[in-house]
Amino acid sequence: MPEELARRLGTTDAVVVGLSAMIGAGVFAAFAPAAGAAGAWLPLALALAAVVAYCNATSSARLAARHPESGGTYVYGRRRLTPLWGYLAGWGFTVGKTASCAAMALTFGAYVAPGAARPLAIGAVAALTLLNLFGVQRSAGVARAIVVFVLAVLLAVVVAGLTGDTEVTLGWSFGRPASEPFLYPPFTADGVDAWGVLQGAGLLFFAFAGYARIATLGEEVRDPARTIPRAVGIALGVTLVVYALVAATALHVLGPVLLARSPAPLADLVREAGAGWLAPVVGAGAAVAALGALLALLLGVSRTMLAMARERDLPAALALVDPVRQVPRRAELAVGGAVIVLLLVADLRGAIGFSSFGVLVYYAIANACALTLGRDEGAPPKPVPIAGLGLCLVLAATLPLSSVLAGLAVFAIGLLLWALRHHRPRR
Repeated sequence: MPEELARRLGTTDAVVVGLSAMIGAGVFAAFAPAAGAAGAWLPLALALAAVVAYCNATSSARLAARHPESGGTYVYGRRRLTPLWGYLAGWGFTVGKTASCAAMALTFGAYVAPGAARPLAIGAVAALTLLNLFGVQRSAGVARAIVVFVLAVLLAVVVAGLTGDTEVTLGWSFGRPASEPFLYPPFTADGVDAWGVLQGAGLLFFAFAGYARIATLGEEVRDPARTIPRAVGIALGVTLVVYALVAATALHVLGPVLLARSPAPLADLVREAGAGWLAPVVGAGAAVAALGALLALLLGVSRTMLAMARERDLPAALALVDPVRQVPRRAELAVGGAVIVLLLVADLRGAIGFSSFGVLVYYAIANACALTLGRDEGAPPKPVPIAGLGLCLVLAATLPLSSVLAGLAVFAIGLLLWALRHHRPRR
C-alpha cells in the first residue's frame, strides 16, 4: 500500500488553487487569438467554452469525489475504463503540461525583463519547486495572495474600460470591413461564423481548464466527497464571471479587429480608455498571474507523475512521499528539473500546440469515465458527460492543423512506449 499524502486542504484552499490556475496569464493574452478566430462573436465562443468547461468540471468533480486520489483522470481512466486509457490521459497531461510550465515560466520572465526572460524563468521554476517541497498548504497560501492581486488588477482594467472615454470604431473580422461600424452586440450579422466560434471556444477553453488542479490534488483535500465538487463549482463560476466581464470590456473598448491584432490586449485596453498609467500595473498583474498558473501546474503535474509512478507507468522511485512534509518530493523535483531542462534547450513559447490537444483528450477521457458511474456513485445526469465528451472531440478537431498533428505525434510516442513496456519478453 503506497504511503498517502496528508489531507490538509479545505474548500477555500482548493478554490484558490483552481482560481490560480484558471485566472492565470492566459487572461491577459487569450482574448486576442480567440477574437481573431471568432471576431465579434467572441462572447458566443466564451459561452461555448464555458459549457464545455461545466460538463468537464462536473464529470471531474464527481469522479474525484468517488476516487479521491492524486492523479486526476489518469486514476479515473485506470479505475473506470482500462489501464491503457488511464495511461493515455496521464501521458498527455504530463508531457503537455510540462511544456506548458516552461512556456508559463517564459511568460513570467518576458513580462518582468524581456532581455533576461530565460534566467528569470529558470529562477521562478526553481523557487516554486522549492516552495512546493515545504508542503501544499504553503503553496496554497502563496496562491491565495496571487489570486487576490490578479483579481484586483482585472477589476481595475474593467472599471477603466467601462468608465473611460473611448471612440473606437468596431468592425467585423469575418467578411465585413473594419471601417463599417456596427452596434454591439452584433446580432444583425449575416450569420455566425461557426468554424471561427468553435476555434475561439477551443482557444478560450484552456483558460478554464485549471479546475483539473483541484481533482489532481484529491488526495490532499479534506472531506473530498463534499469539498471537491463545491470547490470546482465555485472556482469555475468565479472564473466565468471574470472572463465575461473582461471579454465584454475588451470588445467595448477595442472592438474585435483591434483586439485580435493586439499582442498585449489588456494593456492596450487601458491605454485606449485613457488610463495609460495602469499599463505597468497590468504588466505586473500578468507576471504575477503567470507565477500563479506555474505554481498550480507544477502541483498538478507532480501529482499525476506520483500516481503514474505508483502504477509503474513511470519509475517507481518517483512514488516516494516525504515522511515529514508528506509531499511527493521526488516527483516534484523531477517535474521542476524537466521544466528547467526544457528552458535550457528550447524556446517553447510558440511550440506547445500539442498541449491544447492533449488537454481536450484528457477531458474527453474524463467524461467517458463519468459515463460509467452509477447512481449510487454520484453519477452526473447522462447528458452532461455525453455533451462534454462530444464537445471535447469537436474542439480538438477544430484546433489549428499544426496543433492537431503535434498532439497526435505526442500520443503516438506515448503508445509506442506503452507497447514496448508491456510487450517485453518475460525472463
